[in-house]
Amino acid sequence: MNDAEISAAATLEPLADVAQRSGIPEESLIPYGRHMAKVDTLSLPDTDREPGRVVLVTGISPTPAGEGKSTVTVGLTDGLNLLAATDDAPEPWAGKTAIAALREPSLGPVFGMKGGATGGGYAQVVPMENINLHFTGDFHAITSAHNLLCALVDNHLHQGNALGIDPRTITLKRALDMNDRSLRQTIIGLGGRSEGVPRENGFEITVATETMAVFCLASDHEDLKSRLSRMIIGRTYDKEPVTVGDLGPDGAQGAMAVLLKDALQPNLVQTLGGSSAFVHGGPFANIAHGCNSIIATNTARRLADVVVTEAGFGADLGGQKFMDITAVAGGFPPAATVIVATVRALKLNGGLSLEDLDRGASSEAADGTAGTDGAHGTDDDQRHLDALAEGVVNLQRHIEDMAAYGAPVVVAINRFPQDTDAELSWLTGWCEDRGVPAAVAEVWARGGDGALEVARRLVEVLPEPGREPEWTSLWSDDMTVEERIEAVVRRTYRGSGVQYSTTARKQLAQLAEEGWDRLPVCMAKTQYSFTDDPSVRGAPEDFTITVRELSVRPGAGFVVALTGSVMTMPGLPRKPAAESMDVDPDGTITGLF
Repeated sequence: MNDAEISAAATLEPLADVAQRSGIPEESLIPYGRHMAKVDTLSLPDTDREPGRVVLVTGISPTPAGEGKSTVTVGLTDGLNLLAATDDAPEPWAGKTAIAALREPSLGPVFGMKGGATGGGYAQVVPMENINLHFTGDFHAITSAHNLLCALVDNHLHQGNALGIDPRTITLKRALDMNDRSLRQTIIGLGGRSEGVPRENGFEITVATETMAVFCLASDHEDLKSRLSRMIIGRTYDKEPVTVGDLGPDGAQGAMAVLLKDALQPNLVQTLGGSSAFVHGGPFANIAHGCNSIIATNTARRLADVVVTEAGFGADLGGQKFMDITAVAGGFPPAATVIVATVRALKLNGGLSLEDLDRGASSEAADGTAGTDGAHGTDDDQRHLDALAEGVVNLQRHIEDMAAYGAPVVVAINRFPQDTDAELSWLTGWCEDRGVPAAVAEVWARGGDGALEVARRLVEVLPEPGREPEWTSLWSDDMTVEERIEAVVRRTYRGSGVQYSTTARKQLAQLAEEGWDRLPVCMAKTQYSFTDDPSVRGAPEDFTITVRELSVRPGAGFVVALTGSVMTMPGLPRKPAAESMDVDPDGTITGLF
């Protein structure tokens, strides 16, 4: 069966029963149908338990071969809960609980290249179709709140422009939760004086907007409004910043918060293994900060001993941003990091083509007899092992980057059907030789049972509560934006330096002049490479990163650095996933996976 068929065949528990096991009373649930609910966090019972520790799931550089971070995140959560109930559970973990915290899928990737984003096989959050589509309406609310702000700005221009906003400086773009390259650059206000003020504008995908970042980084309702009020709209003719809080007598943040009131409550669903999962917020990690909401993670920490959360794309993007932005804002530096790797993706990094990967190594290697000296098996077996050995440098780089923050690292090798025993044995041995705990995860085929060994490795390295190792950020508070970018490029990417466009250089000077030059930096970079060139795989060194534009986002609390050709409004691929989707008269959806 495929993912959709497995999901459709599953018998889901009443969500109230799942919630009750996690300490959420039924009166705190706001149901959205039978198997989805918002959680009224203000009505949750008080508890004196220590907040749960956070485990970050990240990955190697993503490739078309696939890594499966969401699938491993879900499977690991189920595996931890299964392990806690076994007779041979490690002593510190017996009777403990885990909850997953994930991002909501964006309609752009769902209908574009990626397809659904709720895990896969027997390691899914469900109901899969609802979560992948409109879910509880959070993204629609965020899109509406953002576009309300855009409408208020243009109305202010039309009604006399009392604030003296220079239309040429307005950086705020409208939002749409869909990939549509034709809307990247637009002209609005055409049609005469009654139709508004003509100016250049455009669209960003909702998950790249500052409104989405603010939503995910806010700690509560009041913090949300405070952050919204600090968002910069543009500048006056005197070059002074104009913020959301400057619009109207009391600012526009109140009206935006009205639209976000219900969306701010975290969403609760279940995994196929019966674990609780919070799915809330969803900024991309290549063009935004790439993590679910702080509210969801901290709510889960009130209820569970461990919260398993995921950061988007590789450790150089979502992982770095989680460590240096999200964990700092939320107050939860991870107790451990799990890096998801696949034999397929590492071999692609090592020079094999996708066609070679689909063919796989020969059956002789499946019994583990193909040695690295080529004495057993075929020449093709040896070529696959050689490619794995070449490509493993990508995993090594990500391990080093995550370990530098101070928390222990575990590698989860997500098994694919084409993987041979020889390849899996080689990779686990490579990790063990370097003192990195590793285990094969078979979560797609076996769910939580397939993650038990990864769960054991994780529990073995988890520090005791209150005795976490000292956590170290890439940055210190007194570092400038330029110094922070340099630190990411040199220490995380292993580049030799940074080049700035003329525009970016002017923006650096403006950041310093306006007092924004000590903010954290959110790097917007291709997800496929440590460099800003998506074709460069492996673990390159001594390259330069080109920053073409800088955008200050005071509401989110960071500066976005756009590198290479990365866009904040993606386009659809040559063959969008949408072209294979349909719905039958009985409501059955096909092609979502």
